[in-house]
Formats: sequence, structure tokens, C-alpha cells
Amino acid sequence: MILTLTPNPSIDRTVALAGPLERGEVQRVTSVVSQGGGKGINISRASVSAGIPSVAVLPADKDDPFVHELLSAGIDARTSRPAGEIRVNLAITEPDGTTTKLNSPGAMMDAEHLDDMSRTLLHRAASVDWVVLAGSLPPGAPDDYYARLVRDLHGVLEAGSGGKVAVDTSEGPLRALVDALPGSAPDLMKPNGEELASFTGGDPDELENDPRAAAAAARTLVDRGVGAVLATLGGKGAVLVTREGAWHATPPPTTVVSTVGAGDSSLFGYVLGDLRRLAPAERLALAVAYGSAAAGLPGTTIPEPGQVRPDLVVVDPLDSPEG
Repeated sequence: MILTLTPNPSIDRTVALAGPLERGEVQRVTSVVSQGGGKGINISRASVSAGIPSVAVLPADKDDPFVHELLSAGIDARTSRPAGEIRVNLAITEPDGTTTKLNSPGAMMDAEHLDDMSRTLLHRAASVDWVVLAGSLPPGAPDDYYARLVRDLHGVLEAGSGGKVAVDTSEGPLRALVDALPGSAPDLMKPNGEELASFTGGDPDELENDPRAAAAAARTLVDRGVGAVLATLGGKGAVLVTREGAWHATPPPTTVVSTVGAGDSSLFGYVLGDLRRLAPAERLALAVAYGSAAAGLPGTTIPEPGQVRPDLVVVDPLDSPEG
């Protein structure tokens, strides 16, 4: 069972253009796709598609059409008290796969809304295999919300199923999580190159293009207590660093249609590999296979298991930063 939290869910609207985006011009649109989303919800969608039950916690009214859509997709949606309407995010995709995202902030949450959301999550955490905290925080939430929640979850999971915690976030919440290590160390973090650079002081472009540099940056998190770091590097694939070693995976040739949801799919691929008790290199291959499959699909479409080809992913071990 995978339990996800999406504290700032969104209606994801993807607009596909017939040509390159030109500011200030009138342009032709080939399609518009709208779907209930958010990072945690995308992971729940992938989980259900792979035959693994998933509970998605989010702030919303129980009768919101957004919630009914999730239920009809087979996701056990559990709601906490919302502070307002669910936000709308817009993604503009060009024929070459370039994606421009316009994300709205979401409704302002106060302490009571946040406490209710935490209770809703913790109430269901004791019996699950993985808890995934994913996405941005809503306005009003303190940057250390995830860091405090990780500590609370470890207590619940240790007393229950012994499950694991993954976190995928950025900016202030990511910095607060790193600052709280090792006390709030999750079992898995999934930064990209830019996010790695934000707390290591490295160059984002170098980390995106040099797997060894990315692995060295990710190693700083593992040294501070994080169980594993899955660093996604766009077209360069991904790097996995654990206490046992480091690996780099190169994706198969992919015609990129939309990168929206590719990182979420990669995170799910890793979690799925862990549930299958695969070796680290095999977990990484499955993560990259899921991410590349998602990049080849329109909008926020989550790949079906039959579209995922880990056998086409090349995984190479990396020397440790010390060696």
C-alpha cells in the first residue's frame, strides 16, 4: 500500500501548441487536456495502474468533482478540511517537448487546516509500505511542515508496519528538510539537478550534465542520514546514491512529448522496485524507465506498466566520491 500526501493539489491543464511558443503572438492549439493532479496524486495514479492500492490524502471537499474523479480512477481519496478552491496549473507544451509551467499558488491555509491534514495522513500511515510527501506547500504553511511530518511519520511507522517515507519537494520546504537532517531524514529524496544545487552551492547545469558531480552532491544527503537519493537529470537519466554505492542510469531514446509528471513517475518506479525487493541498480532502471515513458506521453498522462521498458535502460556503477 502506498499512501500519498498532496498538500497543494491542482487541476492540471495542458495546452499543446502546433509550433514553438512565441510571446505576444496568437498561436494555434492542437489539444487541451485537463486532469486532477499534483505530485502525490500522480504517484497514486501510477500505483493503482500498477495494481498496488493507494490512498491519496488531500485538502478538498468530499463532494468536489476533483475527488470524484480520483475515486472513479480507483484511488482511495481521503480529504481534510480545505481552505478554498483547488488551484489550476497550466502547462504549455511545444512540438519538441519543451514545457512551460504556470502554477498558481493555491488557497491560504492556517494552522487548523494544516493540523487536520496532518491528522488525516497520520491516521492512515501505520499499516502502509510507503508514505510519499510530494509537491509544493500551500500558502500559509511553514517551510518546515514536511520536516516535522517526517519525524511524526517515523514514529507511527516504526510502531506499525515499518514502512518508509519519501519526500519530493523544492525551494523553501526542501531547504528546511535539509536543515533538519538527520532528525527528519526520509528514506528517499528525489531532487533534480537544480534542487541539488540549491543546497550544495553547486552549478545546476553541471549537476544536470555530470552524473558524477550529481552523485557527489547527493552523497552529502546520504551522509546526513537520508536512506537513498534519486536525482533525476532530465535527458541525462538519473543517479541513485545509497549507503551501499552510487549508480547512473541512461534512458532509452525517447521522443519527448511532455515532461509534466515524468519526475513523479520516476519516483513511483523507484518505490515499485523497492516493493518488489529489487537490487538498487534495478530500482534505478525501473525509475528511469517510468520517467522516460511518461515523457513520451501527452499532458500529465501516467504510463501503464506495459509502456515501461526497464530492459532498455543502461545502468552503470559510479565510483564513490572518495574514490
